[in-house]
Amino acid sequence: MNKGGGGGGSGPTAAAAAAAAQKQKALLQRVENDVSSLVDNFTNLVNVSRVNEPLVKNQQEALTMEVRAAKMVQASDSLLKLVSELKQTAIFSGFASLNDHVERRISEFNKLSEKTDTTLSSIGEEAAASLKELESHFYSSAEKDSRHSLP
Repeated sequence: MNKGGGGGGSGPTAAAAAAAAQKQKALLQRVENDVSSLVDNFTNLVNVSRVNEPLVKNQQEALTMEVRAAKMVQASDSLLKLVSELKQTAIFSGFASLNDHVERRISEFNKLSEKTDTTLSSIGEEAAASLKELESHFYSSAEKDSRHSLP
């Protein structure tokens, strides 16, 4: 709902759209980084997992494999958090849309209430004017005088 008065690209709606675009870009970057990390670490894990003869080299490779596996777990955890964040965003954006709808309806009802108040006020003024006219006719009529003069 743009309350900025038709500023053509400015106001809360434009700011919200820009923020949403920025957030989408950041989320896509996170996905790209996490997936890239998963693929790189998995590739390195497979490459290091070859069995070699020297014992020291096998121990180094085992340690490297553990590090790469830990990095894969971190990237996977990051992706899971991202999915959770996307679900929350979808839920809350639904609430934001609902709130916008409620605000629009409140605005419509406020306008209708103002129109009703104006109509009732004009009806009251007309009724007061008519009552004044009727009273003046009544008090100036001969019928009133004849009722008061009767015993």
